[in-house]
Amino acid sequence: MSHPAGTTLFEHGPQPGLLGDVAALHGRYYAHHWNFPVFFECKVAREMADFLSRYDPTKDLMASLRPSGRVLASITLDGSDPTLAAGAAHLRWLIVDESLRGRGIGKQLLNEAVTFARHARFKSIYLTTFRGLDAAAALYAAAGFRVVEAFTGQTWGRPVIEQKFRMTL
Repeated sequence: MSHPAGTTLFEHGPQPGLLGDVAALHGRYYAHHWNFPVFFECKVAREMADFLSRYDPTKDLMASLRPSGRVLASITLDGSDPTLAAGAAHLRWLIVDESLRGRGIGKQLLNEAVTFARHARFKSIYLTTFRGLDAAAALYAAAGFRVVEAFTGQTWGRPVIEQKFRMTL
């Protein structure tokens, strides 16, 4: 799974089972730790299905870790969404299974997405998360993302303080 330099080798592009595995990882984690309803898992699945139906490998990145045929970590960079501003990409669905946390996999996935965005000549990347995900927020900040907006919202299935992060490339 790792090459001599110590970085993890990720699969790229849509793979059979990816949508279900990523939605399930999100559903289980956020229900257990944040008491999110099944609404959130459905939202992830619905939005990811829309993304996969228009996936463009020149503008979009899907990187995943599938050590035994099941996705245990994943990230998406969505650059083909027609509603995005010119030159912008949307970072989405970063998730690492709890059994793999603390090994730097999230950082590697994030680095891979930022590197892809630079090569694809995007001018900025944004993501939306919520206050309280301190490890993820620290990871984003270390990579160069900054909070540009915070507001109370319910797009996660219950009220949270949503945060929009942005990175200029």
